[in-house]
Amino acid sequence: MPHRDRSKFYELMFSTAAEGMIIANRGGTIEDANDRAVELFGYSVDELVGMNVDDLIPKHLAQKHRKQREGYVSEPRKRPMGHGYDLIAVRKDGGSFPIEISLNYMGEGEDLRVMALIMDVTVRKEQEAQIKMLNKTLEQRVKKRTSELRESQQLYQTVARNFPNGTINVFDREFTYVFVEGEELYRFGITSEKLVGMNYLDRLHEDLRPMIKKRLEAVLNGENQSFEVELNHQYYLINAVGLANEKGTVNRILMVEQNISAQKKAEEQVREALDKEKHLNELKSRFVSMASHEFRTPLSTVLSSLSLIEKYDKAGIEDKKGKHYKRIRSSVRHLTNILNDFLSLEKVETGKVNVNPSDFSLRQMITDLMDQQQEIAKPGQKLKLVYSGYDEICTDMHMLHIIINNLLSNAVKYSEANTEVTVTVTNEADALSLAVADQGIGIPESEQANMFSRFFRAKNALNIEGTGLGLNIIKRYLQMLRGTIYYTSETNVGTTFYVRIPQNQTE
Repeated sequence: MPHRDRSKFYELMFSTAAEGMIIANRGGTIEDANDRAVELFGYSVDELVGMNVDDLIPKHLAQKHRKQREGYVSEPRKRPMGHGYDLIAVRKDGGSFPIEISLNYMGEGEDLRVMALIMDVTVRKEQEAQIKMLNKTLEQRVKKRTSELRESQQLYQTVARNFPNGTINVFDREFTYVFVEGEELYRFGITSEKLVGMNYLDRLHEDLRPMIKKRLEAVLNGENQSFEVELNHQYYLINAVGLANEKGTVNRILMVEQNISAQKKAEEQVREALDKEKHLNELKSRFVSMASHEFRTPLSTVLSSLSLIEKYDKAGIEDKKGKHYKRIRSSVRHLTNILNDFLSLEKVETGKVNVNPSDFSLRQMITDLMDQQQEIAKPGQKLKLVYSGYDEICTDMHMLHIIINNLLSNAVKYSEANTEVTVTVTNEADALSLAVADQGIGIPESEQANMFSRFFRAKNALNIEGTGLGLNIIKRYLQMLRGTIYYTSETNVGTTFYVRIPQNQTE
């Protein structure tokens, strides 16, 4: 391009440039300015030419600018846009606006000329100010939210740490602790810091591990779980739900574990109380039913015998009275036994019976009981005693009296006339051994498993008076005396009951 054409081209670029351009000499006097500079500062070209660039700076910054300008001309260099100073410029009307300047130079010494490329950065500064304000507002919000989250976290942690009788746990997909708190931890001297990062399954008993792993895997597949486990006589209720991420995928498990041993114990006590109440109600119902049947016959016998005795008294007949006196005594004794059975069972059921050991003559007790049974024995029945060992014994006299009396009564009642009942006693220092053998109807083998159940009557004994409570009471009293009982029996041959009771009862 010819030199003349090049000059025109540069002149065209200068006048039409999108940014303001000012050319000044070494002292800062403006020698030329383009149209954009005129537009920026509000001066005409003629007005700008001859002005000092310092005049385009606010007065309070002019001195500082002068020093910066003088420093630049002493060591001129290219200074690209963005690497210079952010300045404030003043228009002809006194208004100010932010500018950014890049500098270039040509010539040297007194011929040094500096070209300033001036950019109005008002919009950018406003945007930067808005961004700063937004950043500041965002920082304040983040700070506030962080504080709220910290407070919430402390609140949740405090709540979780004081979760009664249990723990609140969060696991990842590998069942590793992410969070854990609760009173149950501190009851066992464990801190949450020790558990975070540990695998939950590793803490479980190996018998529980497969079942609980299966349950937790189901939670990861979207199935909430609620179940109970028992470990070392402690019962726990476990509820587990999945925690989904922003994509809706379950990647964590929230598990609440609560020790319900106290509730279980309370439930068991209530259940036992209800069962006991049910048994007592059943006992009362059976008693009413039994009384209506068992009481009728002996009472009728007593009434009929008394009526006959009155007739014999009027007729002066004495020899026939003895039989009816015996029938009355037998009936009254039977009624007494029925009442004793029910009273004994009621006391045992309600826990009103305590073991009260004392020293007394065992031989005398057994002899008296056998004499009483002999009075009501069938014709030809004999009661035989085989006694060895000490005369005295230390145990609960009332319980032992009922045990032996019921065994003797059953032996006499379920045996026919002209048979023998043998009582064999061995009273040693450590224990009493007692056997009562009869030659009666025996117990059918198919029914022997129920012999000690309440109100049980074997099929071959339904026509014989009785409550079905005697053996049940015997078994319960022997349990309280830490004694044992067993029997051998054969239908139509006889039955033998064997009892063993330790001596020197202290409870």
